Amino acid sequence: MENTTNYAVGLDLGTTKIVAIIGRYNEQNKIEILGIGKAKSLGIEGGVVNNILQTVNSIKQAVEQAENQAGLKISTVVAGIAGKHIRSLQHSDYITRDDAEAVIDESDINNLIGNAQKLTMLPGERIIHVLPQKFKIDGQENVKEPIGMAGGRVEANFHIVVGHIGSIKNIHRCIQNAGIEENLITLEPLASAEAVLSQEEKEAGVVLVDIGGGTTDIAIFKDNIIRHTAVIPYGGNVITNDIKEGCSIIERHAEQLKVRYGSAWPGENKETEIVSIPGLNGRPGREISLKKLSQIVNARVMEIIEQVFLQIKKYGHEEPSQKLIAGIVLTGGGSQLKHIRQLVEYVTGMDTRIGYPDDKLAQGSPPELKEPMYATSVGLVMEALRQDITMTNAGSNIHPSEEKIEQNAVEAPLNNAEETTMQPPEEKPENQAEEKSKARFQYFDRILNSIKKLISDDLN
Repeated sequence: MENTTNYAVGLDLGTTKIVAIIGRYNEQNKIEILGIGKAKSLGIEGGVVNNILQTVNSIKQAVEQAENQAGLKISTVVAGIAGKHIRSLQHSDYITRDDAEAVIDESDINNLIGNAQKLTMLPGERIIHVLPQKFKIDGQENVKEPIGMAGGRVEANFHIVVGHIGSIKNIHRCIQNAGIEENLITLEPLASAEAVLSQEEKEAGVVLVDIGGGTTDIAIFKDNIIRHTAVIPYGGNVITNDIKEGCSIIERHAEQLKVRYGSAWPGENKETEIVSIPGLNGRPGREISLKKLSQIVNARVMEIIEQVFLQIKKYGHEEPSQKLIAGIVLTGGGSQLKHIRQLVEYVTGMDTRIGYPDDKLAQGSPPELKEPMYATSVGLVMEALRQDITMTNAGSNIHPSEEKIEQNAVEAPLNNAEETTMQPPEEKPENQAEEKSKARFQYFDRILNSIKKLISDDLN
């Protein structure tokens, strides 16, 4: 039987959509997608669960689609967390070793991290991540890898990510109520960074800005170390709401306007450029000035960018040792807003590019997953695979379903629920029939291997 511990599941609990992805690393160390499920996100606002029942139903819908497509049963996931309740802080700690001549090993680092995890937080808060930044051994500073060295006093600086206990518990509760036995939670910008940033960018210094539906998440890297994280409580949905209020139209039309005609750059359109919006229930349609639209969009995007730049300044990017040579990488659905890259460069004066997760995906992956709006989802799969390697309980993330899987399960279509997207319609892959045939072959090959293994075990 195949070693199912190589598979992993990422669950992206976004404000606009919930995505479940089953994946594994192939021989080229790329993520091979085995199944994907999507559902409209109901019950989550600004990255925070505000309706348990609706969120559970959306998770179930996404998970079932992914299971049917992959022919596998999900039991463990790594889920993302964001929201305005997230904050970060810097902390230093140390341990004193009994034998200064003994080699420092992983248990010493775990003891050091354990000390940091005991740090007293504000009432109602819980530590989500304790991320080592740099070490000091017996006074020797800037040690990047202490394992293998010797010393009596081991010190470390940590970047600690903290969240609200209630929000964390609600995410766990929703996942468990959806029938998933175990789940781990990770900060969403860390997952997105894994999907779209290169090691060279992390080494040179880079700002990851993930503009989602409910929040804008920030992660700053320098010397391959996470230096700063932040969550801004504004995202693409706020822009949509501004258009809705400013143009006196319904939310669906506001979203369509933003996707098709919205521009972050002021003065992009002329006064004479007008688009018609259908009226409601036979009422006359409305005419919207695209110049007014761009002014509304620009005002909100400028606010988001200024908040991002404030976090970059808080990190101290002007210090020579903290320069961010690789600039800014925008990802998430909001990064596809027209001219947003140019506006970010204009405001910050930093080189900016759009981050796509396609470099981390294997050939033949669904085209939609290569778009920025799925960066967090892909990154969560990568984090799930990493956790599966390092977790001591080493349980499989997914296991073959005990129920009979119909032959057409691998062809199950994705949910067609409406989503907040900022991209043109997807093109159908030319070799779609070939991919389906290959998927069937791999599926039945797994079943055949399973039968052979059972027979072999009985004979032995």
